[in-house]
Amino acid sequence: MIKKPTRRSIAGLALIALAGATASAAFAADPWPNKTLRVVVAFPPGGPGDVVVRLLQPHLQQALGQSVIVDNKPGAGGNLGAQEVARATDGHTVLLGPDTMLTVNPHIYRKLTFKPQEDLVPISFLVRYSQLLVCNPSAGFKTLADFRAAAKKGSLNYASGGQGVPGHIAMELLQDTAGVNLVHVPYRGPTPAVQDVIGGAVSCGFLATSVVGPHVRDGRLVGLAVSGARRTASLPAVPTVAEAGMAGFDATFHDALWAPRSMPAAHIERLQQELAKALSQPEVRTRLTAADMEPVGSTSAEAVRSVRADFEKWGQVLRKLNLQVD
Repeated sequence: MIKKPTRRSIAGLALIALAGATASAAFAADPWPNKTLRVVVAFPPGGPGDVVVRLLQPHLQQALGQSVIVDNKPGAGGNLGAQEVARATDGHTVLLGPDTMLTVNPHIYRKLTFKPQEDLVPISFLVRYSQLLVCNPSAGFKTLADFRAAAKKGSLNYASGGQGVPGHIAMELLQDTAGVNLVHVPYRGPTPAVQDVIGGAVSCGFLATSVVGPHVRDGRLVGLAVSGARRTASLPAVPTVAEAGMAGFDATFHDALWAPRSMPAAHIERLQQELAKALSQPEVRTRLTAADMEPVGSTSAEAVRSVRADFEKWGQVLRKLNLQVD
């Protein structure tokens, strides 16, 4: 039986329509953006964030009616790009990078020249992803247990995309949990790191699943464990670290779009809405999932709450480890 709408439901729908009309009118009255939008990616080409922004780029250009350019500014765990955007005042510069720039870097970098959580505002969490512990087949490791046993016997090295990046932090947590010590070999981004693991210059690496997954599938690397709480869609046979014997282990990360504090709230809201629309499109979701990234499209407020919680979580771990970077 079809129910007739009540006065309350009609009033509620009217309020929703009015709110939508008000938002549309506000956007129309403020013709932003009125020039090219510049997205500073805080890591080199080829990483998760770079892949995401280039996938979303045409959608944003169409929705905003302006060109969107991608400008890679790697270095210092994302700090170089983050610092540049934090100081931007043109109203058309935003930042793409992992949440570790705000949740980890303030704990470990002694000489930050800006205040990440005060100078940057999350527009939206775009994707959620894990790191994958991989090794060169010549290392002889088939499981995480093999890796732990070798690490306890002697010196073992591993590559990451840099100091303070997700792979580095995930391995620090793994070392603390497993009671082992490894030699960290940081690179300027994940691409050169994975190349050296494939070439055998470094035995293993903790790198984004989207970067190393294809090399595991073609047999050039061996996947031992996933850092997050769930297995990856493209490598369902690879267990999580928790499943492989370290109960409770979870190192999940997000890539987000960030704005300088000076950007008006209405502009942040506009970007968030357009990003959410783009991330909801089936072809976008399919391509991200195939790259082992889970689409999110959060609100700014949701991202703020997550950043605060993870800042406390990683702070406890990093203080225990006394990890500091110049």
